[in-house]
Amino acid sequence: MNKQPKGRTLLYLQEKIREFIRERDWLKFHSPKNISMSIAIESAELMEHFQWLSENESKELLRDKNKRGEVEDELADIAIYILDFCEHFGVDLEKSILSKLDKTAKKYPVRLVKGKAHKYTYYLKAKAL
Repeated sequence: MNKQPKGRTLLYLQEKIREFIRERDWLKFHSPKNISMSIAIESAELMEHFQWLSENESKELLRDKNKRGEVEDELADIAIYILDFCEHFGVDLEKSILSKLDKTAKKYPVRLVKGKAHKYTYYLKAKAL
């Protein structure tokens, strides 16, 4: 199951996920509600690894091989559910990501935001002044 072509693609991953779900007869459980909830649950499990840690401690955690493996597993769970959602409900993830980057670039123009971490509404207020 882990033999992968040299240039891994999202399509290849979606195919592997589809096969995994089909073999277990789990498709009947994969509604938008259930998958979106699963994404949130797995995201919370990822956050648990870093809860109460300082910035430096959170970076240090990733240097521990076992902890890093656990974090990577949570990231994989999130990605699997995202790809599964896109597969089953006709979302073109590449198109969605590029569109979102374009929208976000307009909200956060480089000349205003470079090196800053404010929410876009801060810049709207600054423009009004």
